[in-house]
Amino acid sequence: MNFRSAAFFLGRLVMLVALAELAPLACSLLYKEWAAAQAFGVSAILAAVLGAALILYGERSEAYRREGILIVAGGWILASIVGAIPYLMTATIASPVDALFESASGFTTTGASILTDIESAGRGILFWRCFTQWLGGMGIIVLFVALLPELGPGARFLYKMEVPGPSAEALQPRIHTTAKILWKIYLALTAIQTLLLSLAGMDLYDSLTHTFSTLSTGGFSPRNASVAAFNSPLIEIIIIAFMFVAGANFSLYYRVWQNRGWNLLRDAEFRVYVGIALAASAIVSWDLMRHRAYDSVTEASRDGLFQVLSLSTTTGYASADFDTWPVLSRIMLVTLMFIGGCAGSTAGSMKIMRMVIGLKSALREVRLIFSPNTVLSVFVGGKRVPETVVRSVAGFFILYISIWAFGALALSIGGPDLITTATASAATIGNIGPGLKAVGPTANFAFFSAPDKLLMVLLMWFGRLEVYAIAALFTRAFWRP
Repeated sequence: MNFRSAAFFLGRLVMLVALAELAPLACSLLYKEWAAAQAFGVSAILAAVLGAALILYGERSEAYRREGILIVAGGWILASIVGAIPYLMTATIASPVDALFESASGFTTTGASILTDIESAGRGILFWRCFTQWLGGMGIIVLFVALLPELGPGARFLYKMEVPGPSAEALQPRIHTTAKILWKIYLALTAIQTLLLSLAGMDLYDSLTHTFSTLSTGGFSPRNASVAAFNSPLIEIIIIAFMFVAGANFSLYYRVWQNRGWNLLRDAEFRVYVGIALAASAIVSWDLMRHRAYDSVTEASRDGLFQVLSLSTTTGYASADFDTWPVLSRIMLVTLMFIGGCAGSTAGSMKIMRMVIGLKSALREVRLIFSPNTVLSVFVGGKRVPETVVRSVAGFFILYISIWAFGALALSIGGPDLITTATASAATIGNIGPGLKAVGPTANFAFFSAPDKLLMVLLMWFGRLEVYAIAALFTRAFWRP
């Protein structure tokens, strides 16, 4: 392990986070929040000093597999720590553990919060809260790769470690170019959604912050009542559309742009994504009307579709208190929390592609009972899935479910009920945000003890880096000289 090589790149990444803090500093100055502006300025300087120290200690050399794991995992941990400083310096959050929880929830696009009165925080700090989700959505490592072409061959491994899904698709031979393309798509979608929300009646501040949280599938809102605060069907429809866009594979948009005549429904995972969204929305809407939870089919369908997409894409916005919905609707939403969006999207959780590969692999085992000597491969969309990917998916399922169960068990020691602990663990490892009962859409995570919050921060990191990168840090082989 070449620690100095990892330190050099981690220093560059911390410098990038320091630079990002200039955005909320500008926002604070715009709204004449002088104390917040000063806090962001000091925080950016502290981050820059830390970054410079790591660069001076480190050395510019090739990063191999173990250095790559340390850069990716260490990058997310350091970003969360540095991102917590403004919460403490503005006195928005008094406890360092709470500040780390809020910061990690932002960068990992989880959206779980310990703030009990969100609107009482200043505009600058709420801008930073949503901006960290936007940075984390496409990925700080992908941004790092896009901005630093000198990373060389090591960039490909860093990219694969962070991009969600069982396999990372490269749009161009050079991974630096692929990362730039993805960020350009992300920026273009950001501009379009901000414009549409502004035309729908939001001011520029609300348009930007909600766009940050929608496209990253993060779910933070500067309003206590989240999206429900606007009580606008048009705004909800726009957010529904962009949650759907963010939950799909971003490389598909590049294919549509490059190959005129190619349509999204030719992709097998996208077809399943559409099918799940339509079927789940229909079931939830029917269930809401069956129990007379709404007076009109239109309102039931709108809230049903909104919450189905909010939880299946792991955004976590709330347009209604779904914790009061009938049992079938709540079970459907919890099921979606474990499925997540498409590979290559900004969504969290297990991902539809893994579900498809896992299901086909399980069916193959059933067929092998009757034909044990037959060689069978797993196919998705007419393409054979390599056995290494099938094994990786099986290992991912085992680790993901085991970590979720351990998290729920550990959280139950503090005394919350079964549904609260099970959904809190699922909401943090799946990077979703709200759960049910005491962590429902109108509640928050403030009541958990400090050790519980640190555990959930770890779950968020596990979820954002899709288990393997963080799990590797706990193995002896990783630290062996």
